[in-house]
Amino acid sequence: MPDYFKTNQELWDKKTPIHLESEMYDLENFKKGKTSLNAIELEGLGEVKGKKLLHLQCHFGLDTLSFARMGAKATGVDLSPVAIQTAKDLNTELGLDAEFMVSNVLELEEHLKGQFDIVFTSYGTIVWLPDLTKWAKIINHFLKPSGIFYIAEFHPIINMFDWDNSKIAYPYFNNKGAFYEEEEGTYANPDADIKSGEYFWFHPLSETMGALLKEGLQLIDFQEFDYSPYNCFPNMTEVEKGKYVYFPKEEMSERVRMPQVFSMKFQKPLNKNTN
Repeated sequence: MPDYFKTNQELWDKKTPIHLESEMYDLENFKKGKTSLNAIELEGLGEVKGKKLLHLQCHFGLDTLSFARMGAKATGVDLSPVAIQTAKDLNTELGLDAEFMVSNVLELEEHLKGQFDIVFTSYGTIVWLPDLTKWAKIINHFLKPSGIFYIAEFHPIINMFDWDNSKIAYPYFNNKGAFYEEEEGTYANPDADIKSGEYFWFHPLSETMGALLKEGLQLIDFQEFDYSPYNCFPNMTEVEKGKYVYFPKEEMSERVRMPQVFSMKFQKPLNKNTN
């Protein structure tokens, strides 16, 4: 069996220094106080001040640090040692109190103790995971009773398309196992001098939602959005400030609105013996 996670870890180790310099991540303004969080998750998640928050697949930690600025006791986890060291360095430089650790999210029980008021993940995370059943168990394990799990993620419909070649290239359902591709550049800098292999998986909404429901978590909000807050795919057009759609400008007049992002908010019920 290929070492999926080792390959992907090496990919993200290479991406991190490129993303640090990218316009998309806008590190200069982040250091001056700009939040890296978007309206979708800020409005959907609500107040985090005073809460213990676990951020899964945090990359180099900008969202984790944004939550720390908002008063959360935030812990970020990522597969990439390079990304996590970068996050630790930024945390020290900015004088924040976030914590970071290297771990495969599916092995997190072996490395992290305690429970959290909030577990959070966002944008381009679950495609790197082969097993959402195990993922949901991890989330449930780390949530306190009455705790909140929140995910904002690119819609699986979008993941089906090869927009460079104007065709449907990938399945909606996760029935073909891992896909492998050689990637050049990154979503934050398509022209970057980087080439590396990557393994990824596709998960329909029913799989994502179903795995969490089977853990006994209660769905309290589900949203779909016809835009992305990131200009990170080919052929995107900015229709409002910070809102991008996956469509070439010359075809915008005939654009069919389709989901680009979804969010789900779950709550862990109180234990029967909890007052």
